[in-house]
Amino acid sequence: MLSPYRDILTRPGALAFSASGVLARLPMSMVGIGIVLMVSSLYGSYGLAGAVSAVYVVSQAVCSPQLARLIDRHGQARIMSPAVATAAFGLVGLIVAALLEAPSAFLFVGAVITGAAIGSFGSLVRARWTALLGEDPHRTHTAYSLESALDELVFVVGPVLATVLATGVAPTAGLVVPLVAMIAGGYWFLSLRSTEPPSAPVGSPRPRGSVLANPGMAVLAIVFVAMGTIFGATDVSTVAYADESGSKGLAGVILAVFALGSLISGLLYGTRQWKRPLYLRFANGMVLLAVGVCAFFFVQSLVALAAVMFVVGFTIAPTLINGNGLVQELVPRARLTEGLTWVGTSLGVGVSIGSSIAGARIDAAGSHAGFLVVVVAAVLAVIATLAALRTLRGDASEHVHDAVEPGSPSSTGGAAVAACEIAESVDPSKPRSR
Repeated sequence: MLSPYRDILTRPGALAFSASGVLARLPMSMVGIGIVLMVSSLYGSYGLAGAVSAVYVVSQAVCSPQLARLIDRHGQARIMSPAVATAAFGLVGLIVAALLEAPSAFLFVGAVITGAAIGSFGSLVRARWTALLGEDPHRTHTAYSLESALDELVFVVGPVLATVLATGVAPTAGLVVPLVAMIAGGYWFLSLRSTEPPSAPVGSPRPRGSVLANPGMAVLAIVFVAMGTIFGATDVSTVAYADESGSKGLAGVILAVFALGSLISGLLYGTRQWKRPLYLRFANGMVLLAVGVCAFFFVQSLVALAAVMFVVGFTIAPTLINGNGLVQELVPRARLTEGLTWVGTSLGVGVSIGSSIAGARIDAAGSHAGFLVVVVAAVLAVIATLAALRTLRGDASEHVHDAVEPGSPSSTGGAAVAACEIAESVDPSKPRSR
């Protein structure tokens, strides 16, 4: 079952850039919550903490795609080397301002600088895999599955680590670790020049407009905002539900179980090639995710919530993998980093929206009101996806990316398989797609 991963990771330079990429993107799961923990502790205001965190998220969402356009044109190291230094400077400034309890304006300046320059290392890693593996859709599928699973690992470890450091060591410790990871992992990754994708040839025309001018990319961005809203609202609602149950400290464990289910499904999903077209698998995943999160609204205990979250988690990574895969089919290779960054930042914007809306509803009516926000976001995501299926199809129907290889062994990834075969009619005269 691990042979597909062994195959891609033994490619020259692959293990190094994938490992350094994990370290470099640890901040994506720690900086937001680290800001909230630090500011709320030192300033005694959750309102200010949330506002500073939101400014950081918005700055990243606005600026990361612009950085990605420059990266596609000039190369990863040339653009991100000064960007990492700038982001580190902003984060240091934010930490120092908080320690000195400086006026809140200094906190916002630090958040803007950090968010504007931090970029999206997840997109850079995926762009390297695409450049390394060329036009091999099977191995690219495995590589994207691996990176989605590693994303989930980051989200399992990051928030828990930030919380433990901020509450058990010092309020600023939750940001010091991602600062070190950003510098060490970022410059390690950027130093691996042999696997860096080629930049645009000198003298080539500059791309005009945004990749969002592509209708399929616009739909993906909207759906990813809705998905992010699901995740953001789920996080806040879980914390509130655990607090109402008298066990607030278990909230991090339950959210880790959610991410663990996604991590496992991502790894299983990447071991098989799939027969269904990519856009249909993405739609199937969205439907299953929406059906699953509806169960959150009806749970009556923390154990039940954790169990449901673990199962629902199996729908997350495959859906994200398929969404990133659609970007490959919808945008030119020369603008792949920009396309991947847009879906990543759309997800981040959605997380911020979901957290804020769910928080307001929880304050007014309790944790189940927050889970209702989750359900509404899921319904909207499904409506947007199904209404735009023809648009999402794009060039997918013209590519044979998902044929099952003859003699492919059956897989033991039952839950992950089930999560991607809803609405799929099986012809009993043919081998069942795995």
